[in-house]
Amino acid sequence: MRPGAIVGILLAAGSATRFGGDKLLARLADGTPIGVAALRNLAAGVDAVVAVVRPSDDKLAAALAPCGARVTACPRASEGMGTSLAWGVRAAPAASSWVVTLADMPWIRPASVASVAEALRDGAAIAAPSWRGSRGHPVGFASSFYPELAALSGDEGAKAILARHPITLIETDDDGVVRDVDTPKDLGR
Repeated sequence: MRPGAIVGILLAAGSATRFGGDKLLARLADGTPIGVAALRNLAAGVDAVVAVVRPSDDKLAAALAPCGARVTACPRASEGMGTSLAWGVRAAPAASSWVVTLADMPWIRPASVASVAEALRDGAAIAAPSWRGSRGHPVGFASSFYPELAALSGDEGAKAILARHPITLIETDDDGVVRDVDTPKDLGR
């Protein structure tokens, strides 16, 4: 990864208990695994991608690596999303900014990712898409947030950071920014 790049962080280290396991390898209607679709959409709008997986999740790592991501296993992924996000950001410390998305959100359009990256290039400190008044994903953070992001732990992700700072919202017609997969039923929505 070149210094100054906008780096996508794909959070793919969850346990998928509500889904029943191996959620990110479950296939969408077109046959693409959920995690691969999310990675491709993220990669289309950023300069590079770091995919954070659980230790020993070799099947998922093998599915994501050919799509251009640098796959890294977070040794303490079981502690939660904040720990995984910190791990991913620390894997790309020279980035100009990070665009963070969840691997169980395969319907985010590449244009939505690109709009967040563009807002960061234009000077936004934090940017995210919005659909019908609801903030969605991905969420972009400028490099000035490195200390806070790298220090995250537990399962809250970046909620506390988002609560303390203004967010540049980008209105979109992309409902994929608020759609995720929690259970097998969500695949048919």
